[in-house]
Amino acid sequence: MKFLDQCKIFIRSGNGGAGSVSFRREKFIPNGGPDGGDGGKGGSVYIEAVDGLNTLIDYRYAQHFKADTGTHGMGRQMHGANAEDLILRVPVGTQVFEEDHETLIADLDTVGMKIMLAKGGNGGWGNTRFKGPVNQAPDFALPGQDGEEKWLWLRLKLIADAGLLGLPNAGKSTFLAASSAARPKIADYPFTTLTPNLGVIDLGAEQRFVIADIPGLIEGASEGAGLGTRFLGHVERTKVLIHLIDGTQEDPVGAYKVIRKELAAYAEDLAGRPELVVINKADALDADTRKDLVKKLKKASKQTPHLISGVTGEGVRDLLFVVHSMIVAGDKAEKHAENPPSTAYNPWDN
Repeated sequence: MKFLDQCKIFIRSGNGGAGSVSFRREKFIPNGGPDGGDGGKGGSVYIEAVDGLNTLIDYRYAQHFKADTGTHGMGRQMHGANAEDLILRVPVGTQVFEEDHETLIADLDTVGMKIMLAKGGNGGWGNTRFKGPVNQAPDFALPGQDGEEKWLWLRLKLIADAGLLGLPNAGKSTFLAASSAARPKIADYPFTTLTPNLGVIDLGAEQRFVIADIPGLIEGASEGAGLGTRFLGHVERTKVLIHLIDGTQEDPVGAYKVIRKELAAYAEDLAGRPELVVINKADALDADTRKDLVKKLKKASKQTPHLISGVTGEGVRDLLFVVHSMIVAGDKAEKHAENPPSTAYNPWDN
């Protein structure tokens, strides 16, 4: 299945059914009067986040979505049926924007979240609604209300607990394959990864988290160089960033600074996210080189970097436990912020 994380769609809710103009005429009922029924309500358009999807490819080739019109009213006071609502099912993490691509309408970040995008038109009243002492035989009815129509942008931001960052060929895909059941494309040339990949890390009972690998960034990505920063949105929701650095390259410290610069240019919030600095390909480094590299990156990043090898598995599992502990700590801090302890006076505390 191809990966698609952004698309433009057109939606239109259904018109309401028209009311009916009808008169009751039966042999033994000389004063039958008006009996036109109301029209049915037009279908509304909803969008719902469902489990099991991770791409917007369904909206690549079918871009127009229109709900049905309500059934028209009929004689004998028979009301028209309401049209069925149209539900667009999208992956969890999908955002809905107005046509300007800036005004956020909805952020579907939980399974089952459902939002109305366009309300269906109400059905028109039949002539029965207008009868009275003054006008006992109304010969008119109301048409149904028109539905709403608009162009919208859908943008997917994958839901993951941790995100992998680094220059091309830093070994992100190798690390993801070594730590999860994911099987991303791995090769010895830059930009092997062209779309984000997800992997589930299983460290034991109740010790699972999701990690996202995005295509590599290069200097000038914030200005459109390489693949740009388009895929950075997929790590915006993560709690921890894993910054992989190729320990065998000429200037690992420079590589670290390049990625930090691009993060800051993209979003200050993302640049301030908890980060783990990781030196990859440690199997190709001797003891002295390791020691020197750790010292230099510690000075640049203000933290002690981790040494791992995605090929041999050295240090990978230990790193994953550190990531998991940071995710758990982040969850606790978030819950504490949402539900702070009560500061109300309790006389029994004295």
